[in-house]
Amino acid sequence: MLDVTAKPWMKRTLFLCGCLCVVLGIMGLILPMMPGAFFLCIAAWCFSRSSERFHDWLVSHRYFGPLILAFQTGEGFDRTLRRRILLVMWGSMLISMALIGKIWAVVIIGGCGVIATVYLFKQPLHS
Repeated sequence: MLDVTAKPWMKRTLFLCGCLCVVLGIMGLILPMMPGAFFLCIAAWCFSRSSERFHDWLVSHRYFGPLILAFQTGEGFDRTLRRRILLVMWGSMLISMALIGKIWAVVIIGGCGVIATVYLFKQPLHS
């Protein structure tokens, strides 16, 4: 199999994508309807192929590390984290639905929320 990360331009591209995904991931942890954990997992993947130092930093980070490692290993979430994710997600979605006040927005936001909730409940739990 051809190792595309052996090319310097590919390593730089993956590194820049990883940096962008870290920024988007941090924004996603704050902003409603933006998947922070998803972007952080993509950043970890990009860094694993471009910068061992940044990958190690990300997976050993106090806040991001346990989430990324649990996802990468297939271990899943603990109940407290899943409950917190669902509360923040649905709380922000309900606020968004109320502020927008359009039926199409309620349907789209609600549909995304249902899909994300089903996905979270399909993930394994530990502890």
